[in-house]
Parts: sequence; structure tokens; C-alpha cells
Amino acid sequence: MTRKVPLETLLTPLPAVAVSGDPRIAVSGVTIDSRRVRPGDLFVALSGTRTDGMRFVADALARGAAAILSDRPRPAGIECPWVTAPDARAALALVARELHGRPDEKLPVIGITGTNGKTTLTYLLEAIVIAAGGSAGVLGTVSYRIAGEAIHADRTTPEADAVYDYLERMADAGCTHGIMEVSSHALALKRVHGLRFAAGVFTNLTQDHLDFHGTMENYFEAKSLLFRELPSSSVAVLNADSPASGRLARLTSARVVTFGSEEGATWRMSPVDASFDGVRFTLTGPDLALPIVSPLCGLPMASNAAAAAATALSLGLPPEAVTAGIRRFEGAPGRFERIVRGQDFQVIVDYAHTPDAVEGLLATVRALRPARILTVFGCGGDRDRAKRPLMGGAAARESDEIFLTSDNPRTEDPEKIMDDAEAGIRSVPGAAARTRRIADRREAIAAAIALAREGDAVVIAGKGHEDVQILGDRTIPFDDRLVAAECLDLRLGRG
Repeated sequence: MTRKVPLETLLTPLPAVAVSGDPRIAVSGVTIDSRRVRPGDLFVALSGTRTDGMRFVADALARGAAAILSDRPRPAGIECPWVTAPDARAALALVARELHGRPDEKLPVIGITGTNGKTTLTYLLEAIVIAAGGSAGVLGTVSYRIAGEAIHADRTTPEADAVYDYLERMADAGCTHGIMEVSSHALALKRVHGLRFAAGVFTNLTQDHLDFHGTMENYFEAKSLLFRELPSSSVAVLNADSPASGRLARLTSARVVTFGSEEGATWRMSPVDASFDGVRFTLTGPDLALPIVSPLCGLPMASNAAAAAATALSLGLPPEAVTAGIRRFEGAPGRFERIVRGQDFQVIVDYAHTPDAVEGLLATVRALRPARILTVFGCGGDRDRAKRPLMGGAAARESDEIFLTSDNPRTEDPEKIMDDAEAGIRSVPGAAARTRRIADRREAIAAAIALAREGDAVVIAGKGHEDVQILGDRTIPFDDRLVAAECLDLRLGRG
């Protein structure tokens, strides 16, 4: 909804700002991208890792910006109203929240963070909300979804100006709940600063994004911001099976609810009955034992189902909606997604792209007792190099045959990326002899499927739902699921 708000009103929640020019000027939008400026917008000039928003002030003004906000003073020659804030990112979030009418006060918003499981959890919660007769708006890695409209997601958690815009659209569309993945980048960069979450959910913490955070402690600190900032009226839903949860429980003032298989969890899972057809277990909590039946495969998916149930119940959704939503949900795109074309072996596509995720994925497959596991995986370029040998080691320990290939090389040499991963493979005795290096990902997938025998499991890890591959300055169409299906059809004589 378009509205015009005096600049001084938008600045009310900011702790310390200096305004040069008329603070009563009307503002109708806020953006950090000068190319998207419309007449009447507030342009926020952020300092980024690749460029500086101050370079685009003139462009923003030429497009009709009403005012500028920055953490630096107004340059000579600029005559428009100028807001100087000590923390421009925090200011952006608070201004966007005001401009969009504080949408987080109009519907309960659930924020989900953790290294693995966030996407599946958003889908599970969405299914539970629908089973309860409500509707959910979702912001996540695969897509943004509002009242039946799917919007391309360019990142897991959008920038603050977009976050509050989407939340307002959810409220206006009559959504009963907002559900969002909250990445560590988003927390560190204050994209959800000021947002009043009704619930914060933590899945787990394992090595990832150290190219950005530097250390695991910094990574934890970023994740912890979601729980440090929860009000006492909210609930923190924590994975009792993750060691980091104890620290988070001590850092939050919210009501703490835990889930998992550990003794003492608020919602405790019974031993899980798992097969390629799904999982079954009982979730026992305060005055309730809930039978959970899900078509999702493996222990990690069972944990996701338990997290969704614990969150939904903590927010007052009925138990029957919880069980119905979990039972009906058949899986998030690219998360343990089975490709079935009539073959006599399993083909599984998964987004696993961290050492722990690869190890957990393959352990999950191993527990389902295939004859052999044939793993196709690679590592992303221009990302944390330290995790590459760890991923190689995880694949080597858990696989019978390994197909080392490219993921998204980006600007790096694919062969050098594979060298890094192969160092981890060679650390496992005998693994090198079971490894094939095939830089072309399509060829690697085809080779694995060609080698598979009855009862085997071909696991294609890393890209999941992604439908492109980034090679240098080129982005080409590439979807592991479609490629696997094409290779299966060729093998079965349908090509």
C-alpha cells in the first residue's frame, strides 16, 4: 500500500540522527537501490562489500528521491534533506518498519535460523497453518510466497526494505502468519532489525559461511541475535539435540521450548521408524502425546517435523492441524527429493552443501539400507575454502562410490576447487580408488546413474532446488532434478 509519511515521523524510533533540511518532507517509499527509486522515496546509501551507496546519491536524486539517509554527512553541493545516522543499516530497518505500518504487529511472524533445515521447516509450518484453516506468507530460500503468489527469491532473507514490504503485503492479503528463514548474513547485516518475532526457531549450528563470519564463534553470535532480541512475550524454540541451544537459552528473555530426542526436552521424540516411505514417531510433551507420520525421509526430516510441531503448538495451533499438516506435506523442493522414473534404485537430490549436511544426508541414506551409495557432489567457488576438504572427507566416509564434480564454480577454476575437496577424500584410506573426478556436472550425474545397480542409492548433493549453474561470468540453466530425470529416461530407453 502506498502511503506518504513525514520524514520526521519515520525517524521517531531511531536513537540518534542528525537531519539537514526540511524534516517534514513526505516520504512514500524506501530503498537501497538507486535504480528502483521512485519520486518521493528515501534513498539509503549503504556501505557494501562490493560498492558504496554514496556513489549513487546523484542517480537517486535524478530519479526523484525526496531525501537521503547515510552514516556519513551530506556532501557539498547536495541540497536535499539529508539524514545522518550512526548505523545506516539499523536505521534502514527501523524506517522501513515505520513506513510499512509495523506489519509485525498485525500478524505473528516466525523466524527460523540454523545451518540446516530452515527451508523444510518453513514449508512444514506453512502446511500446518493451512491445515488449521489459516494462510501463511513465507520468505525463504526457494521462493517468497504471499496469498498464493510465488515470487522469485534472490536471497534467503531479503534486505530490510523488502522484508517489511513483504510483511505488509502479507498482512494486507489476510495472512494469519508470517514465516521466514533468517540467515546469519541477514542477522549480521540487520535485515530483520527491530522485527518483533512471535517465535524464533533454532535448528542446529555446523560449519558454514566462514568466508563471511570468519570464525564459528562469530557465526554463532550472528545466529544468537535472533534470540537475544526476542521479547519476553515471544517463544524461543530450540533443538535440544544441538549443543548450541544451551547457550541460546541463556541469552534470550523469551519463553524457551525445546524439541528433540534428548532427555528433558519439552517435546521429546520417541525412537524414529524411518524408511524411504517416510518417518513415524511419537512426540511427547506437556499433557500430550502426538503421533507424527510424515512422508519425509530420515532422522533430520523427523527433527524438522518435531520442530514444526513444537513451534505450532507453542503458538496455540491445534494438535489435529499439526498432525494433518505434517502428514500431508510431501517435501520441499530439492530437500531429500526423490527422482522416480520407474528405476529399481533410488535417486535423491538434496541441497546439502556443508560438511555436516553432507555427512548427515549420507548417514540418513545409509540408515535406510541401500545396497550401495553413489554420491555426486562438488563445492561452490568464491565461498569458504576450509569446508571443501571437510565435505570431501564426509563424502568419502559415507559413500561407496564418489563422483567429484563442480557445483557453482563462480570465478574460481573448477579443477582447483576439486583439488581442495579431493584432499579430504584422500585423507580417508581407500577412498581415492573409489573416486571419479568429472568437472562437468551433467556428465558426473550421468556417470553415477549409469553405474547404479538394483537397490543402490544415487545421492546428488549441493544444489537442491537451484535451476542455474554459475560458471565465471555466465549463468546457465541447470537443475539437478531435471538432469537426473533425463539421465534416467536415457538409461530406461525413453530418450
